[in-house]
Amino acid sequence: MKFNLFMVVITMLMVSACNHAEQHQRQTSTFTMTTPIQVDTLINQEYVCQIRSIQHIEIRALEKGYLEKIYVDEGQFVKKGQLLFQIMPIVYQAETQKAAAELSFTEIEYKNTKALADSNIVSKNELALAKAKMAKAAADLNLAKAHLKFTELRAPFDGIVGRFNDVRLGSLLDEGELLTTLSDNNKMWVYFNVPEAEYISYKTRLGTDEHSDKVKLKMANNEFFKEEGNIETIEADFNNETGNIAFRATFNNPNRLLRHGETGNILMPVILKNALLIPQKATFEILDKKFVYVIDEHHKIQSREISIGYEMPHVYAVNSGLLPTDKILTDGLRKVKNGDQVKADYQSFYTIVQNLEQLKAE
Repeated sequence: MKFNLFMVVITMLMVSACNHAEQHQRQTSTFTMTTPIQVDTLINQEYVCQIRSIQHIEIRALEKGYLEKIYVDEGQFVKKGQLLFQIMPIVYQAETQKAAAELSFTEIEYKNTKALADSNIVSKNELALAKAKMAKAAADLNLAKAHLKFTELRAPFDGIVGRFNDVRLGSLLDEGELLTTLSDNNKMWVYFNVPEAEYISYKTRLGTDEHSDKVKLKMANNEFFKEEGNIETIEADFNNETGNIAFRATFNNPNRLLRHGETGNILMPVILKNALLIPQKATFEILDKKFVYVIDEHHKIQSREISIGYEMPHVYAVNSGLLPTDKILTDGLRKVKNGDQVKADYQSFYTIVQNLEQLKAE
């Protein structure tokens, strides 16, 4: 019994000694602290986007017939008016010749009828009928020429030929059958969806900031496209299911790097007035909520929940929970707990962020 009592006393003394040592270590360790800064800052709101050619059309057969010639290849750049495909024109050539012969016949018939009408041998009605036949023949010839012309498929604008739709030389084409696509990617339309609150903010600052309609494009390889884009139009209605509205920005594409169907991210600049900024490393998370340790005048720390408005590299913009005069712990967050008295040296916000940038570069 005495032995058990002795062991309990020894255990209590050991626990007390450990707690005292841990408390002493926290008190003797030197941490760093800083204060938030309140400044106007520029951030970029990021949106997933879809990239589309300013003109993207389907090339379809205008007549039924056998595909006789293919003059281009997939992915080839073509000029306006360049011949792309040739449908076998023999039947349409024959129809054109027949229509031309019929026109010649009706012209001769009209001339003879007119000569007779001038001599009062035939009535004026017969002359009008002959003239009508000649006009109909001329119309038939024009129609035959149009059908013949439709056997040649030419590029309506400068662009890049898309993938062939399972058509090869000798394929029997139906009228309206899809052959390929043509994309004019000299300029690109980039579409992205903006939530309602951010749309209202954009419209509010539009005109007050000269850069409010300028956007940047981050491509799929995380590199930025060299050209800057302009927001040119916004759709009329919000999507009731998502609460978003579609924006469209236009980018010049002089080197034709961008292609129809690509994806990327649009970065829209936003100026935050008097934003309260803190280093990200000064925060910790509990159940999806952000906290910081605030140091009071007695060097005791207390956790405080904060609301994050925007996230930037190494920095958070705080909506609520902090004042510009608050001192916050920036390291050793896992080594301390509420109520601890700590020793902390002050480091400016800019020094902390600069050090983080250097670590990232290394």
